[in-house]
Amino acid sequence: MIKAGIIGGSGYTGGELIRILLNHPATEIDFVFSTTRAGKKVTTAHPDLLGVTDLEFSGNVNIEVNVVFLCLGHGNSTAFLKEHNFSVNTKIIDLSNDFRLHADDDFDGKKFVYGLPELFKNEIENAQYIANPGCFATAIQLALLPLANANLLKNEVHINAVTGSTGAGVSPSATSHFSWRNNNVSWYKPFTHQHLGEINESLHSLQKNSGNLFFMPNRGNFTRGILATSYTKFEESLEDAGKLYQEFYKNAVFTQISDEPINLKQVVNTNQCHIHLHKHDDILLVTSAIDNLLKGASGQAVQNMNLIFGLEEDLGLNLKAGVF
Repeated sequence: MIKAGIIGGSGYTGGELIRILLNHPATEIDFVFSTTRAGKKVTTAHPDLLGVTDLEFSGNVNIEVNVVFLCLGHGNSTAFLKEHNFSVNTKIIDLSNDFRLHADDDFDGKKFVYGLPELFKNEIENAQYIANPGCFATAIQLALLPLANANLLKNEVHINAVTGSTGAGVSPSATSHFSWRNNNVSWYKPFTHQHLGEINESLHSLQKNSGNLFFMPNRGNFTRGILATSYTKFEESLEDAGKLYQEFYKNAVFTQISDEPINLKQVVNTNQCHIHLHKHDDILLVTSAIDNLLKGASGQAVQNMNLIFGLEEDLGLNLKAGVF
């Protein structure tokens, strides 16, 4: 059994990670570290796990675990690793944005590999340290990678994406509490979202001179999921586009190309990404949908863990959506 540790287990991504690992046939949770909840039952933060586990949050860290997941706020993973020196054999999977960019991927001799399996599967299988992609970044990259791979991102790309309130984290804020969020939609960080950096680095790894991205992120009045629409000029036919996408994702266990228009409920509570293609005149519209907490965070982290340890990529991740 793979012994796993979780740092920062009281948030949304930590809770989803606990849920997945408790039901994963090859893992055993060694500890869930929390500075504020040490000694309290995990169910005090995650009541959905009542009757499933008697785990308690720990104030101590076992540096000898096989794998540790860092579910900390952005900027805090770096500080945590400076204070805690894990075994040279411990795999580290970070869910923050601390190590995603090339400029930040070498930390104290630890070389972090960008953990997008659909693009870097071979590198992930041989890695010890993983920088898990961001949620918006995952949805948008999976929508555009086949075009970049074919050198067809020649023009600017316009992206509009809406995310659920869980994307803002568990701590309440002015734009996440019920009274503000319910029956409401708004944009934020127009054209400057922090995930653009990792998106561009992945696209440029396939096509150096890809077109500029104009990204408009939106807050939705629902709890989880991301629906992204990306469109750009495309001279080839819709059939040609379909062949490109089917070929690129032919070995991707969690990315599916749908002939029918997609909706968010198809992917919520799963590690799936669903993609639909539509052509209007010379414009190709690519719609992608993921669960921001699973394929956009904890599910993808476990997918990376499976690859690192030589397990089946989808082990413990065959989750069904609730579409009604």
